[in-house]
Amino acid sequence: MKINFNYIKGILLLVLIIFFYGFAEKRNNDRKLEKIEVQFTQFENLYVSEESVNKLLIQNNIEVSSIGKETLDLNRVEVLLNKHEMIENAEVFLTLDGILKAKISQRRPIGRVLGNNGFYLDRLGKKMPLSKSYSARVPVLVNMKEMDIVDAFPLVDYINKDQFLTEHITSITLLNGGYYQIELRQTNFNIFFGKVDRIDEKFNNFKAFYKKGLKDDLLNTYKMVDLQFGNQVVCTKK
Repeated sequence: MKINFNYIKGILLLVLIIFFYGFAEKRNNDRKLEKIEVQFTQFENLYVSEESVNKLLIQNNIEVSSIGKETLDLNRVEVLLNKHEMIENAEVFLTLDGILKAKISQRRPIGRVLGNNGFYLDRLGKKMPLSKSYSARVPVLVNMKEMDIVDAFPLVDYINKDQFLTEHITSITLLNGGYYQIELRQTNFNIFFGKVDRIDEKFNNFKAFYKKGLKDDLLNTYKMVDLQFGNQVVCTKK
């Protein structure tokens, strides 16, 4: 019987590959984590610091020096971070050299509700707690409670996405009947916005009015600007 040495060599080579692969994988899994690196996708208004993320992980038994890569549950770490009240989204992954990396997207406030139990309205339309370390420069939402933010959100969100409006608007007040009044920075008049409808049309009308009034030096002659009447701006003089 003729022995096929090429076949035997192939089997031995396969066995060696499996052995070395298993050995390398075991050695890699037995290594301890070297460190944790936290990366924030936005660098301004840090409501969550790198130190607080590290402390959160350590307090939940994810001590870098004492845990092996094999026993680390990345899904559990992500769930843990995503439960944080100031984090919008967290992605966690492990590098080959034993570094646990966390990519953090923080929640972004777009309005602040005043009161004893004040809170932020975030960019997703959800209630967000105030921060002890930073006060966001966002419009103040007056006479609003948590139940009111669903109706107010499209208006606040539109303002947040418009640079001109963001620079000029300081507060939004909820009036009786679901009407809204807006206060501006560096002007003597307020805007009666009305209901939260035709937002784009109303603000386009206001921008055209503001540009013309600024050119003619008439802005300080008004005490109220009403945007609720179709394609016109109704002004009340002092």
